[in-house]
Amino acid sequence: MSATLDFENNCPQVAAIPAEPEFLRWIESVLAHLPNRDNAKAIRLGVRIVDEEESAQLNNTYRHKNYATNVLSFGCELPKAVLASLDELPLGDLAICAQVVEREALEQEKPSQAHWAHMLVHGVLHLHGFDHIDEAEAEEMESIERQILASLGFPDPYLVEHATA
Repeated sequence: MSATLDFENNCPQVAAIPAEPEFLRWIESVLAHLPNRDNAKAIRLGVRIVDEEESAQLNNTYRHKNYATNVLSFGCELPKAVLASLDELPLGDLAICAQVVEREALEQEKPSQAHWAHMLVHGVLHLHGFDHIDEAEAEEMESIERQILASLGFPDPYLVEHATA
């Protein structure tokens, strides 16, 4: 399944943000791993890299949580008749906070690129209806994330390794 990416980097000062082609490659990997997907139409997805202020504002407005978070997903909700008439299926939009992703990568001692890939994969899975509200849902979503990230050459994002002093 092919994808079209509408990409906007609102944090050009953060040097570690992957290039747009990397995001597109990761999106297409997610799509390739999802079973029972209709491959007739391409997917369109928006990704906006935001700063902590914008992330906190979005998180407060839509989730009533007053802090910046790593990734927010906003699914597209169009009537089936409208979707049927489109050449591409709009999946929705992701807002990924550059500073939070970079801080989490450092705190978790993960390579920055691997954490960016994880946040993108995680967000796209949310747009496809996956969630982690209860334990069973979380296990299913995390299993799919592990498979996709492994296929991209990234380590298990949930493997916690503690360095010894």
